Amino acid sequence: MNDITTTASEQAQALVGRHYRMTEHYEVGREKIREFARALQDRHPAHWHESAAADLGYDGLIAPLTFTSIVLMLMQRKMFESVLTAYDIGQVLQTEQSIQVHRPVLAGDQLHCVSYVESFRQFGDKDFMVTKNVLTNQHKELLQTATSTAVAQTGVEIATELRTAVDGVIMSGQSGADRHEAAVQRAALGEEAGVVECFDEPPAADPKDRQRTPRTVPSFDELSVGMELPSRSFVLSRGDLVNYAGVSGDSNPIHFSDVVARSAGLPDVVSHGLLTMGLGAGYLTEWLGDPAAVTGYGVRFAGFAPVAATTASVIEFRGKIKDLDPEQRTATLALTATCDGRKLFGRAIADVALG
Repeated sequence: MNDITTTASEQAQALVGRHYRMTEHYEVGREKIREFARALQDRHPAHWHESAAADLGYDGLIAPLTFTSIVLMLMQRKMFESVLTAYDIGQVLQTEQSIQVHRPVLAGDQLHCVSYVESFRQFGDKDFMVTKNVLTNQHKELLQTATSTAVAQTGVEIATELRTAVDGVIMSGQSGADRHEAAVQRAALGEEAGVVECFDEPPAADPKDRQRTPRTVPSFDELSVGMELPSRSFVLSRGDLVNYAGVSGDSNPIHFSDVVARSAGLPDVVSHGLLTMGLGAGYLTEWLGDPAAVTGYGVRFAGFAPVAATTASVIEFRGKIKDLDPEQRTATLALTATCDGRKLFGRAIADVALG
């Protein structure tokens, strides 16, 4: 490893067991929910029309399940600008993401995020970091608990080539040099970077959060273990990737720059893992008919969906019921996603409550 990489790894190792809070909340807007739903090609009416959300028992638009990835990306960026300054954004990829849902996110919610750094390890020329992110609203109600595993490539040649490629195309103010200069200026002025270390314990889930009766299209009594969901395909173009990058805040250049993608060892520009995960969530809630019926969703990413410059790619989703709980009227489903024969999910499991 080079000196910069060693510093980055040492920074990450030193954070294990500590947690940080965003100093400002994120306010969920109605139009932002619609933008995010559009980026996921999710046409469920409860993401678009207050009347449809009201029919499900809510007084504001329901955000798509992975909408909170916007806040998680914002938190990640603030961490890179403050306590993980030695990493370059082009080095970092999400390898696994899971969401435990306590309450749906609604238009008008003010989201607060605390990130707990749970573990760090090195394997070859890769650094792995696991964080748990707890999201609450302005009423201190627990909304979601999201666990993320990120990997950074740290080999000397990879890191050097990536740094050069990323700095040539990254958004203004996001290059390694820009972030370092901004950190120096903040330190000189005594300004915060948007996150502060905190010591509070995470809030406990309220059993009342799951007392609502889901309004799903399939009822529990209609299902059986082994039953397959109808398949659905989504078309992704470079324009879709650029749009998702802007809406979600995930500005990693491997999703729009051929040069950076090749420098990272990828065959082409690839879809965001969280975009693929979000498409899967939309596939699931379209079948359910109730976006608030999902109680848990986790994906381990196994492959990339390349998207060529002039030809769109197709991602196909399938699902199967793995388990049913008659007492709780819940189901566990396994999802698959493929692109041109490539398996995108190593494991994808969703837990849902049924009417």
